[in-house]
Amino acid sequence: MRKAFPIAMMFAALVMAAGPAAAQAPAGQGDGRQGREGGAPGGGGAPGGGGRQGGGPPAAPPAIKQVTQGVYMVTGLGGNTTVRVDPDGLIIVDTKNLGEPNYNQLMDLVKTVSMAPVKYVFVTHHHQDHSGNIASFQKAGVPVIVQANLNKNLETYNPAQGKPEMAKITYTKDKKVKVGKAKAEAHYYGRGHTNGDTFVWFPDVKVVSAGDMITGTAPNADMPFGGSVVEWVTTLDQVLKLPFDYVIPGHGNDPLSRAQVQEFRNKWNTILTRGIEAVQKGTPKEQLLASIKVDDLGGWNVNSFQPANRLDPLYAELQAAAAKKK
Repeated sequence: MRKAFPIAMMFAALVMAAGPAAAQAPAGQGDGRQGREGGAPGGGGAPGGGGRQGGGPPAAPPAIKQVTQGVYMVTGLGGNTTVRVDPDGLIIVDTKNLGEPNYNQLMDLVKTVSMAPVKYVFVTHHHQDHSGNIASFQKAGVPVIVQANLNKNLETYNPAQGKPEMAKITYTKDKKVKVGKAKAEAHYYGRGHTNGDTFVWFPDVKVVSAGDMITGTAPNADMPFGGSVVEWVTTLDQVLKLPFDYVIPGHGNDPLSRAQVQEFRNKWNTILTRGIEAVQKGTPKEQLLASIKVDDLGGWNVNSFQPANRLDPLYAELQAAAAKKK
């Protein structure tokens, strides 16, 4: 979902230092961000992956790189995919843009690091650049696991690329699986990017796969599907309690360190605090976004909340948060 973001776009790409993992192949930037269904801005994703927007440069090809021993991330073709490798089988997180060609390219890349069978798939949220190929994995007999709200969101989600299939296995708060010596724990900590975001923690290798709850590019809250800036911060606080070394973000070319995740959380909290303060001062809804100081946040801003279906719920939750502080 590669796209050149104008300054007016919300939370323009967060500039972060590259993670320490050694690349096995050049990291792809072609995450296909087109449409406005709510990924990291416009997270519908583009069929066929890569994709171009408005005559921009062509996307980098999809690629796979090692994060740490037994863990890889696949960039391009949509949101990042995590691959946890054990000799007994694989655990995969997120499935790329909808379409058999994207599924096939993903699996071809996975097979360059392991020929073991896929035993489980987790999907972090309903946007099709992450959930697009649920059907292909389920057709292959692989259990696909999602937070229950993801399936509910798919009931009304209608991206231009097509509607992803619902997963057959859901959980509410926590779900654990094990393949050989590889362990994975899915956790739902609350609303943020949507109301159904899963974090997948691999405790034995100290890696978290975060979906779009943590990105190396441009986060946003999909308010029409239950997103929340207020709860996003508290959710990140829960993640930071986990003893991880790396986070694989939903978008971006490199894993993130704990310090980078803390920085990500702090910027969200700064915007949240300033928004609450603006509401407490009686700032009208129509002037809210312009009143929030962002020039010290390294390119982040809030202007993609301008559509009413985002600004109205944002203002309402800031009012509620301000009332609690009285």
